[in-house]
Amino acid sequence: MKAAYFNEHGPAGVLQYGDLPTPEPGHGEALVRIRAAALNRLDLWVREGWPGIRLSLPHVPGADGAGEIAELGPGTEDWVTGQKVAINASIGCFECDRCLAGFDNQCRRWGMLGETRWGMHAEYVAVPVRNLHPLPDDFDLARAAAAGLVYQTAWHSLVVRGGLQAGETVLVVGASGGTNTAYIQVAKYLGAEVYVVGSSWEKLALAELLGADHGIDRSKEPAWERAVYALTGKRGVDVVVDNVGTTFPQSFRAARKGGRILTVGNTGGPVFEIDNRYIFGKHLSVIGSTMSPQAEFARVMDLVCAGDLTPVIDRTFELAEIRSAHRRLEAGEQLGKILLAVP
Repeated sequence: MKAAYFNEHGPAGVLQYGDLPTPEPGHGEALVRIRAAALNRLDLWVREGWPGIRLSLPHVPGADGAGEIAELGPGTEDWVTGQKVAINASIGCFECDRCLAGFDNQCRRWGMLGETRWGMHAEYVAVPVRNLHPLPDDFDLARAAAAGLVYQTAWHSLVVRGGLQAGETVLVVGASGGTNTAYIQVAKYLGAEVYVVGSSWEKLALAELLGADHGIDRSKEPAWERAVYALTGKRGVDVVVDNVGTTFPQSFRAARKGGRILTVGNTGGPVFEIDNRYIFGKHLSVIGSTMSPQAEFARVMDLVCAGDLTPVIDRTFELAEIRSAHRRLEAGEQLGKILLAVP
């Protein structure tokens, strides 16, 4: 099969496009012919590597994809070949205590397509059928590929971990990436008032199109926490979504007393300094999460198929252009999700 892969960690130049063996579906698995895939920050981190990461090389990245079932392994009688599916990249064992409690994204042996095992930047991927979500025959596979990771991540973070209620205020730090555009839409779907901090008017215009109520251009107002404070009548917001990390000091100031800081990533870097006095002095809760349980993935994909949530697509590259796609994501130029067309 044709695939994008790397044999060593490093910059975008380590990525290759060529032939790798087609995986075979095991018991309870399907072989899915990928038609469209998408990029996430995770793909950059996996490619670059981090202390302690151990991958079998070559490694195929990619945690977002959609296509058709090409082959079925034993124990998959409820599925048929040719069926259109979206794929959940979060792999639980469904045997440990966390899985049995319904939190398979907290599985003791948790894994992820594109991170701990071959992902979806290839013609084929083998995946447990419980990770598949059936799609309508006429549904656009590119939209499905752009939706899976970001919407389940935003839903679990806002609804389950953050307990967001209708009428509350939410600040999203960042206006244009795939995850943050999903946060904006999910927050508006739940009936929240949304504030967004962006780095340009183009990105803030996109946030407004998605339903954001207030936009703050940090290129003009670098102390954006003061603008949030003023816009909220010196109250602060109920919830701050901060996936940058290095902006936590400003997020702490922008939150109201008793507010919640939600995070699912660290695009600004994993190590930074904070002033702990804000946390206990303002009674703040810092809440992290990763992905979502299977049931929530099904929930958000149903909303996507119904048109209640609409993925924002920035640009589509051919799979062979994988280096260019990574470089665009690294540059932060995208407005929405970067897609890959799989030949």
